[in-house]
Parts: sequence; C-alpha cells; structure tokens
Amino acid sequence: MFDRNMSGLVSGETFLDRLRAIFELRDMLRQMERDIGLESLSPAEKDVFQAAHRLTDVPGQLVVSDQIRQHPLTQGIAQATFHRALRSLLELGFLERPEGARAKHYMVRKDLLHD
Repeated sequence: MFDRNMSGLVSGETFLDRLRAIFELRDMLRQMERDIGLESLSPAEKDVFQAAHRLTDVPGQLVVSDQIRQHPLTQGIAQATFHRALRSLLELGFLERPEGARAKHYMVRKDLLHD
C-alpha cells in the first residue's frame, strides 16, 4: 500500500528514482506496443493475447479458452469482456481458429510466436 509519508518503505529520493524508472519502462512499453501495432488493443485484449501467447509452447499448439481464462493475467476480467476480447483478437488476426478444431480452441498466429 502506498504510504503518503513513505515511512517504512524507502527514502524519498529512492522512491522517486524507482517511480521515475517505472514511468520510463511504461513509456518504453507503450512505444514498443505502438511499433508492432498493439497500441489499439484494449487492456483486456492485450491481457488475453499475452495469456494465450504464454500458454503456447510451440507454433500451431492449440489453446483452450478455459486455459486462457484461468491464466493470472485474465482472472480479473469480466466474463463478457473476456469473450469480447477473444472475438476481437480473432477478427484482428492475432488469434486463429484452426480448421477442423473444436469450439473454444484457439491458436496464436504462427508468425507472432517466439522461436
């Protein structure tokens, strides 16, 4: 919890240094997201996409929506918002539903995966 007096946390200067570093990291992250086209995604879409990506070990691996839903990044997302995010990621091409795959099975687009 943030202590307005900062007693017991860190010295004022150290706190400000850490705060400045956090803001710089957030700025870099936003720039990187802009560079690769993620800036237009909602926070829920980013979290769902990141969860699906983290659950994928090899290109072409199917991920079940329940796995994505149970990931720590997505547990706080309302059910309706989660499903809207999945649908949006499908429409935008970040996720795919492989031909012949059962309902609730998704795949991160192969060219968006790590090697």
